[in-house]
Amino acid sequence: MKKIGIISDTHSFWDEKYLHYFEPCDEIWHAGDIGSAEVAEKLAAFRPFRAVCGNCDGGDLRLMYPEILRWKCEDVDVLMKHIGGYPGKYDPSIREKIMARPPQLFISGHSHILKVQYDRKLNLLHINPGAAGIQGWHRDRTLVRLTIDGDKFRDAEVIKLAERGQDNLF
Repeated sequence: MKKIGIISDTHSFWDEKYLHYFEPCDEIWHAGDIGSAEVAEKLAAFRPFRAVCGNCDGGDLRLMYPEILRWKCEDVDVLMKHIGGYPGKYDPSIREKIMARPPQLFISGHSHILKVQYDRKLNLLHINPGAAGIQGWHRDRTLVRLTIDGDKFRDAEVIKLAERGQDNLF
């Protein structure tokens, strides 16, 4: 059993709340637009860390992290890509890969729109943790925690870090 912290679209912004909410997690996964190696390094120093690069990530992060990552966590096949779309509207850059061999968990970022949605047609869970940084139009800064137990998902939590006007961030 592993508790996973899922984050995206930090865009170089660091918030100590990341570590607070990821304290009970075994691993942290970042779905791209990290923004700076410093943010990635702080998260990686805290817990085992996996990430993909996003469309706003520079050359240093593109060398550190791939565009697409696929691996097994417990007994779950996981696929992560920054620009991925969502059930029924997967991005053309990943659609064929998803359709040919659907993962059980597909994680993407990019839209800054929080989504935890089940794709009944492909029998997969899609998670977009929203945006944890302050750059963008989103109202709330969010992340997601999830427990993977064998081939099952449990205890999914959406965590709101702040909303516009809180902490003088927006």
